[in-house]
Amino acid sequence: MGSTPTPGTNTMPILLLVLASTLLVSLLSLIGAFVLALKEKTLNKIVNFLVDLSVGVLMAVALLDLVPDAIEKFGPENIFLYLLTGFFLFFLIEKLLHWRHCHDEHCEVHNFAYINLLGESVHNLTDGLIIGAAFVASVPLGFATVFAVVLHEIPHEMGNFGVLIYAGFQKKKALMFNFLTGLTAVIGGAVGYYLSSYVGLTANFLLPFAAGGFIYIAASDLIPEGRKERNIKKSVAGFAIAVIGVLIIYSIKIYFPE
Repeated sequence: MGSTPTPGTNTMPILLLVLASTLLVSLLSLIGAFVLALKEKTLNKIVNFLVDLSVGVLMAVALLDLVPDAIEKFGPENIFLYLLTGFFLFFLIEKLLHWRHCHDEHCEVHNFAYINLLGESVHNLTDGLIIGAAFVASVPLGFATVFAVVLHEIPHEMGNFGVLIYAGFQKKKALMFNFLTGLTAVIGGAVGYYLSSYVGLTANFLLPFAAGGFIYIAASDLIPEGRKERNIKKSVAGFAIAVIGVLIIYSIKIYFPE
């Protein structure tokens, strides 16, 4: 297993990985430009596939990677308290800022659009913190975390772009605002790297905190989307895809040990 690096010990390559990874996550905010070119039927198939895969990946990263890694590095003390903190902080963000997508026609869309952008900034900042802390803990864990974040962010950004368009934003303005909120992931990555590298105790909070956030996203946002499917064959296929997501992370854990 990896260990938290000390200042001046091969830290620059890790920092570059963190910045490159969070920039990649930020660029996903521009996916709306490609979404517009897809037919609605094709788009729905892709989104449903990514949502189901995200469920498995997020849960597996949380329970097979982040929590065991935190326990091995720092011991079990307070780990599950931090996990609950992450879970309920994401719940609080959703309650106060309403960053989840508008799923019905009764939202106050104009006000919601700006509140949603604020919530997106907080959400992407948190993603960056998680990625920064994960790479400091170990490079394989960092890549697994980036994979989980990317899978979640693609359908998330598709929906967020749709909210801005629905609220009356011009397409270019929606892309610009979405990208600006996405860049907070880079800031979060740098902060997460610095805190975890130079304030070693921070990592034992961020890893289980991230796990709690991932579990919340999967359980609160993604699984309910999958439950809307009424076709039994598609439902079983969705479950199978979620299991594949778990197996992907499990395989990374087995064949690329930290």
